[in-house]
Amino acid sequence: MSTEKNIYNFEVKDAAGKKIDLSEYQGKVVLIVNVASKCGFTPQYEGLEKVYQQFKDQGLVILGFPCNQFGAQEPGSDSDIQQFCSLTYNVSFPVLAKVDVNGENADPLYQHLKSSAKGLLGTEAIKWNFTKFLVGKDGKVIHRYAPTTKPEDLVLDIKKAL
Repeated sequence: MSTEKNIYNFEVKDAAGKKIDLSEYQGKVVLIVNVASKCGFTPQYEGLEKVYQQFKDQGLVILGFPCNQFGAQEPGSDSDIQQFCSLTYNVSFPVLAKVDVNGENADPLYQHLKSSAKGLLGTEAIKWNFTKFLVGKDGKVIHRYAPTTKPEDLVLDIKKAL
């Protein structure tokens, strides 16, 4: 049996601090995004929500991970972030607890994602907010997208994965 890791081997925390076992998303296509409330790319929440509404009934899950490592653009608490996402962009997909995506305190899920799908020129480090990872139904990373890639531009890849 393969011991290759996929996202189902990881636990994360929701905004209230409750553990979520990612194995509960087995058989679904998952888009994982590091998000921030005060970033030039923050309006992508709108596109993410549209894509989520379009494909959630076909098995798409979007998981937002707030991160304050890029220009301190996510300074709020987990509850502040929830309120912002809800009131400003009417986000209905899960926005989880704040995490580090780079460095020695990087969340283990992000360590796995970065080593599974390298960025530009083979780098692992995430360069900015709204880096996106598309994960297939088998829990393996299909593709990594730059922050500048709009959520709407992922529709064809999402359809293929579904």
